[in-house]
Amino acid sequence: MRFLFVVDSVESPQAVNPELGRRLAACLAEQGHQVHLLELWDGQTPPPAPAGAGTPDGVVLHDLPFADERLMNQALENGAKQGSPLPLRLARLAVHPTAVGAAFRQLVLHKPRRQEDTRLEIERLDAIYHFDFVTAVAAPYRAAFALEQAAVTGKKVLWLLDPYAANRSYQAPGGWARELQLMRAVDTAFVTRQALPDYQSGPLAPCRDKVFELAFPALVPPTAEVVDPRRGRGAIRCVFCGTLYPRLRTPDFALELFAKLDDPDVRLTMVGRGWEHFAPQAEAARRALGSRAELSGPVAPAHAKTLAGQAEVLLSLGNAVDNQIPSKLFEYFGAGKPILHLSVSDGDAALPYLKRYPLALVLRAADGATPEVVAGLRAWLHRSAGKSLSYAQAAAIFPEFTPEAVARRFVQVASR
Repeated sequence: MRFLFVVDSVESPQAVNPELGRRLAACLAEQGHQVHLLELWDGQTPPPAPAGAGTPDGVVLHDLPFADERLMNQALENGAKQGSPLPLRLARLAVHPTAVGAAFRQLVLHKPRRQEDTRLEIERLDAIYHFDFVTAVAAPYRAAFALEQAAVTGKKVLWLLDPYAANRSYQAPGGWARELQLMRAVDTAFVTRQALPDYQSGPLAPCRDKVFELAFPALVPPTAEVVDPRRGRGAIRCVFCGTLYPRLRTPDFALELFAKLDDPDVRLTMVGRGWEHFAPQAEAARRALGSRAELSGPVAPAHAKTLAGQAEVLLSLGNAVDNQIPSKLFEYFGAGKPILHLSVSDGDAALPYLKRYPLALVLRAADGATPEVVAGLRAWLHRSAGKSLSYAQAAAIFPEFTPEAVARRFVQVASR
């Protein structure tokens, strides 16, 4: 079968959704399908190629750069309510004529260049290769809206890794009505198990028969070169690499726990986007823990993998909503290391999976950082440091999250 995947990393070159799209594309190519990948990128940070790309049977790569939209987003600070005054943002925008053009198309004409040019490129590639399936990976949703309007010979597929109208941390333009319009234009939509109820009843119910569950292809073996042979000896390194969001995924409970733990043998490392929303909490933790706390913004992907490889314990932060689950959790399972999960919601979608994983400790924010909780955490950290599962053991616990299993289900459902 012939597949085209469209992934979008314009707003965030290190985002996980495009990476999962690349991974599934590579796995389908390994299983004998003809796979093309259209990358929408920011014109500055070249996206990584999927495994096997460039080989005779590997993924065929195409790309569209959008440096103008990157400059627009930087100047306008992605439309954030907090930040620089509007006149200053507009002054920064005016320095870049291409960014002004991008802003005019998006904000005045309501025809973003990314969406329009992606539609044209999908149609151009389809006219050459006659794809059986064209898949847009979202979020972001620009590629999905481009596919909605594109004239293609094969079936249109959406892979919605993040919700649109049901996103509780963001008010999506057009809401339920806009998503229903999108859903009616496609043949199949894949969503996570946690998001599936949003399509079984309510405003999106008319399209329930074309919506199917698909797991994250996130359970992969740890990269051999970053596995640290010193694990289990010396300091106990607890590592979180991910994005923080106000109200959705916050560091508050973690910082409180480790500050009260105050164990000279424990090091806390938290790196990734979003710290600008939690600067006072970070500063208080640094004062309490000194050099034992490393709290910083995003790092290069290779460095993030190194940090995870050196960790004795991987730190997982639960979401405050029940219809989203971090795909990062399944990368943690694949690494086979002890996982400390901090849950902030009774409906935490990660809890059923953590019950299946023998090296997990779940602490609930509702229980607080009491002396008993802190003492239990200290004992578990010292007891668990250096323990691990093999990748084969982890894959036996979560077989549906291996890329091979996800690829088989994708083909089975899309070609039904």
